[in-house]
Amino acid sequence: MKKINRRTKVLILTVIMAIVFVAIYLFGIFIPEEAVAGSFLNAKKAPSWEHPFGTDALGRDLLMRTLKGLSVSITVGIAASVISAVIAVFVGIAAATGSKRLDAFINWCIDLVMGVPHTILVILISFALGRGLKGLLVGIASTHWCSLARLIRGEVLQLRSQQYVAVSRKLGKSSGWILIHHLLPHLVPQFFVGLILLFPHAVLHEASISFLGFGLPPEQPAIGIILSESMRYISTGMWWQAVLPGLTLVLIVLLVDKLGDNLRTILDPYSAQE
Repeated sequence: MKKINRRTKVLILTVIMAIVFVAIYLFGIFIPEEAVAGSFLNAKKAPSWEHPFGTDALGRDLLMRTLKGLSVSITVGIAASVISAVIAVFVGIAAATGSKRLDAFINWCIDLVMGVPHTILVILISFALGRGLKGLLVGIASTHWCSLARLIRGEVLQLRSQQYVAVSRKLGKSSGWILIHHLLPHLVPQFFVGLILLFPHAVLHEASISFLGFGLPPEQPAIGIILSESMRYISTGMWWQAVLPGLTLVLIVLLVDKLGDNLRTILDPYSAQE
C-alpha cells in the first residue's frame, strides 16, 4: 500500500476543515427565526439534552442562537477580510511600483495604522460612522490590511528583480502588461492565504466591538451581543450563557486559523516533495 505523504495529509485535513466550516456557516444561516424565539417557560435553563447550551433569560435556545450568531459574525468577517485583502493588494503594488515618495508615504501610513491598537481604532471609526453594520465593516476593513500590504510589497519588489521581468521590459512590454502577466499570477496565492488569515482577526474584532456596544445592534444575534447579554447573569451562576458561546467562537477562529496555515503549506512550492 502506497504511503500518503505529508502534503496529501495536509490537503485532506484542509478539505475536511473547510467542509466543517461551510456546514456550520450554512446551518446557521438557514436556522428559522422560530428556533431562536423566546419562551419564558424555558428561561434560564441549564444545559440539557433538549437544550445543549441551555437557555438565556428570555428562554431562547443558546445553541441555535450561537449558531445563528456565528453565521452573522462569519458574514461580517468574510466581507471585511475581502475588502481589507483587496486594499492590501492595491496598496502593496502601489508602494512597490510607484515612486520613492509614494512608497515612503504608504509605509508611513502603515506605521501609523499599526501604531494604534486595532480595537480602539475600530471603535473610533465605527462611532464616527454611526455604529451599526456599516461602521463595523468600514472600521475592520480599514485597519487589517497593513501586514498583508507589506507582504505584497516585498513580494512585488522581489518579482520585479527577476530576469524574465527584465526581458519583458527589453522586449518593450508595458508596465501594465508586466503587472497582469508576471506579477498578479504570483500574488494570487498570497492574496488567498492572507485573506483566510485575516478572517479570524476580523471575526474576533467584530465580536469584541459588538460586546462593547459599538458594533451590531442589540437585536442582532451576533456572538458579541450574546456574550454581552450573558455578563449580567454570569454572577448568578448561569455560566453556560457566556462559556459555551465563547468556546464555540474560539473553536471556529482556531479552525479557520489552522485552515489558513494548511493552505499556506499547500501553496508553498518547497513542500511539494514532502
